[in-house]
Amino acid sequence: MNILKDINELVDVGILTEETADKIQDYYKKKRISTPNGLFIVFGIIGAVLVGLGIIMIIAHNWDDLSRASKTIFAFVPMLIGQGLCGYALLIKQESITWRESSATFLFFAVGACIALISQIYNMPGNLSSFLLVWMLLCLPIIYLMKSSAVSMLYLIGITNYATEIGYGRNGSESYLYWLMLLLSLPHYYLLYKENPKSNFMVLHNWLIPISIIIALGTIAKDVTELILPAYFSLFGLFYLIGEHSFFDKQKLRSNSYKILGSLGTMILLLILSFDFFWKNLRSKEFDFNEVVISPEFICATIFTLLALGLLYLNMKNKTIKNISPVTPVFILFIVAFIIGMYSSISILLINIFVFVLGIWTIREGERKDNFGVLNYGLLIITSLVVCRFVDIDLSFIFRGLLFVFVGIGFFLTNYWMLKKRRSND
Repeated sequence: MNILKDINELVDVGILTEETADKIQDYYKKKRISTPNGLFIVFGIIGAVLVGLGIIMIIAHNWDDLSRASKTIFAFVPMLIGQGLCGYALLIKQESITWRESSATFLFFAVGACIALISQIYNMPGNLSSFLLVWMLLCLPIIYLMKSSAVSMLYLIGITNYATEIGYGRNGSESYLYWLMLLLSLPHYYLLYKENPKSNFMVLHNWLIPISIIIALGTIAKDVTELILPAYFSLFGLFYLIGEHSFFDKQKLRSNSYKILGSLGTMILLLILSFDFFWKNLRSKEFDFNEVVISPEFICATIFTLLALGLLYLNMKNKTIKNISPVTPVFILFIVAFIIGMYSSISILLINIFVFVLGIWTIREGERKDNFGVLNYGLLIITSLVVCRFVDIDLSFIFRGLLFVFVGIGFFLTNYWMLKKRRSND
């Protein structure tokens, strides 16, 4: 590092004392030792996966010629090797993140291979969902024993696949075990936040966890499916509020996954609901209050709404109303629009107003922050609203074409004006 090269010069001119210089050198040496090489960790994990696949392929080549006893032994070989590597990493290479992550990853896949092979050898009945459930539960302790973020991410992917496999489809059933398994993985996420808040593993978890929840939430919709929409709006509102926390708000926007997913999810749902088809269906339904309040959709919507309201209250304590984003209270406004929509078509107008206001506010924020990404996102919201209304209204192709031309010119002029303003300020 350049600062280490300059320390001697700073001591010679009297800016630093010898004692201070030694402390600075010790600090940067410890920091360099404790900061792992990210690329080396990635290669270690990939290498572990490839070695595991290679062992399985070698065994598979002569699989048909082996006896049942031999097959059983070979099924456990990769897992035993993985356990040995993990033991070596824990006892000998405790400080090596590369050893811990790569050996834990190898063991994760070895456990999955062992389960699959034993099931095949002894013709055990089952399906993909039961296989994923057993695999993930057996590998959950690896996350904490090895302090492995790589296995934690693989675990999140695995339980998400389990939720989609068991929750969606013609014969979909309850996927409540997913939520329990997700909760069991969150202590590692918290430890990662406390110990390595700026690591790549933390950034990847910040994306994987909310995406997993978004995918799995749809599996709740069984009885009163219409109520899953308030649940999703409250979930996206909760994500957006988490993204406004000081920890995430100080990061670059592309790293603030909660804010991005909260905003995008809210806008996509609003645009879909700006059409009349959902509201017509909603007005045609007759809801039994006693059935509604015990439905999983209502319970889920209530939980996410209360969490979002609690976080909104905490955020408003530290901010003025002027600093509150219009995206923040949308989940509350949608609940109001949803109730109105059960009796009147005015809810469609409210949804279109929400989208328009959010688009204008986003354009203004992009201009205020001198951020082309935010500015164009706002323009995209307005353009999407215009396109949605084109589908609703019977207009000639010439008129539609002219409107698209004007929208395109608006994009160009707005960006040109922003660029000119930025140059004038330099």
